[in-house]
Amino acid sequence: MNFTERLLIWYTKNKRDLPWRNTTNPYYIWLSEIILQQTRVEQGKPYYEAFTKKFPTLKDLATANEDAVLKLWQGLGYYSRARNLHAAAKHIFYNLNNTFPKHYSQIIELKGIGPYTAAAIASFAFKEPIAVVDGNVFRVLSRFFGIYNDTALSKNRAVFQNLANELISKQHPDLFNHAIMDFGATVCLPINPKCETCVYNKNCYAYLKNETAVLPVKTKKITVKNRYFHYLLVQQNNKIAIQQRTKKDIWQHLYELPLIETLINDEGSIHDQLQTLYPSSFIKKINQTAIKHKLSHQQLHINFYSIETKNTIENLNMVATNSLENYAYPIVIWNFLKDFFKLEKN
Repeated sequence: MNFTERLLIWYTKNKRDLPWRNTTNPYYIWLSEIILQQTRVEQGKPYYEAFTKKFPTLKDLATANEDAVLKLWQGLGYYSRARNLHAAAKHIFYNLNNTFPKHYSQIIELKGIGPYTAAAIASFAFKEPIAVVDGNVFRVLSRFFGIYNDTALSKNRAVFQNLANELISKQHPDLFNHAIMDFGATVCLPINPKCETCVYNKNCYAYLKNETAVLPVKTKKITVKNRYFHYLLVQQNNKIAIQQRTKKDIWQHLYELPLIETLINDEGSIHDQLQTLYPSSFIKKINQTAIKHKLSHQQLHINFYSIETKNTIENLNMVATNSLENYAYPIVIWNFLKDFFKLEKN
């Protein structure tokens, strides 16, 4: 029995029951794949269900306001995924006559879709025999076949892609792709893989050579940048100031409180700036220690300051506190606002 046959048999007995696997609708499959980028299945499932309920068709998503899309995405992070999803939906609806592309070569041209996502949609929705290659697949193939190519280097992706394309079932490419991802996610784990009960343990290179801790090889290091954010909770007459992030940076198009960013965490300097910006105001630091919010390549150190003023506030967008939930925020900002104003959790 070869690698592919054994994998498909394993999958028929162990497949996970996930809502996006019960459809061949390319819109639903695409939506699930975008949500699951950088997101665990358990976390992503409620978002998938919320999106398909609010935007049941591609047309519904394409004609929605971007703020509504971002609000529904709130808490998932990597918000460029939502913006690209929305932009691609509009392109399909307005420029492609609301017809989802049916081939890998066309799907990959859509905004926000890379080789993995294009292969997933092409195989799951249209049964095109293109293999998916993600972290799970890198791990399974490198361990079973003993491949030491560095998976962090883009030039080595072709090695794994070509091998996966050779292995994929031409009759059931959708099942093969589901199976190899499930196998990597539930058996061939990054740490403490379930080798003793694995269906491949008599043939797996890494298991037989005791190399499961070595493979896959990934040497690229992520450099984490520290940033220091000082948010101003400016209050007046049951209103607070919020602003939209418009620059090409983290959280683009989301709303936040007025912000002062510094190179270091110099609270004394911040207090002096606030006294200058808001004279005759009551200024108080809300959190005693900075909140640490980790992103993929950044570590944010966040402080909040309450500013109550009776002076006329210019050049600030003031909104009523009872309408705050109508805007989409980074989750760390939304959690702060919910707790501070005792808002209903959604």
